[in-house]
Amino acid sequence: MSAPSTHEVTRLLRAWSAGDAHALEELTSLVYRDLHRLAHRYMGRERPGHTLQTTALINEVFLRLVNTRSVSWQDRAHFFALSAQLMRRILTDLARARYTRKRGGGAFAVELDSGLMVAGKAGPDLVALDDALERLGRVDPRKSRVVELRFFGGLSVQETAEVLKVSPETVLRDWRLAKAWLWRELRPDQHHAA
Repeated sequence: MSAPSTHEVTRLLRAWSAGDAHALEELTSLVYRDLHRLAHRYMGRERPGHTLQTTALINEVFLRLVNTRSVSWQDRAHFFALSAQLMRRILTDLARARYTRKRGGGAFAVELDSGLMVAGKAGPDLVALDDALERLGRVDPRKSRVVELRFFGGLSVQETAEVLKVSPETVLRDWRLAKAWLWRELRPDQHHAA
């Protein structure tokens, strides 16, 4: 993600937290393009014909962010980490609702990166990935956060390291191990008792 100005975004986040409504307007104009790119990545993984559009996803994220006034913003990376988490929750909730309405209705493929299909030929759907990440979070919360920040949030290794307050080497190691763990968990021949 290209940062307009990391310091400016951080300053605006803190001003917004302190109650400056004008700061939110400025912040929105500074981060909108990056949020749009992030939302577009998410939507690109959705099934064809998904009813939620990229702009609607961004609007929903902003609505939820506005209602989380108690957040003590650290910096730009923290903002995008929380935005990615919200996008994941919104899309997972929609997928769960769709599944509830129509058992198995419209599963879609998800890849962790171009070098790793997490399942056989038809990949897991977002609900299965979310469930696997929840299980990983119970075993190793940091590895789960690394996947969320890198895969869902689109954060770089350095940005992820800053959010988690670990070294970039630790992020890379966690990323490799988490992908292997998820690959094993999401293989079609695996049967898990939740």
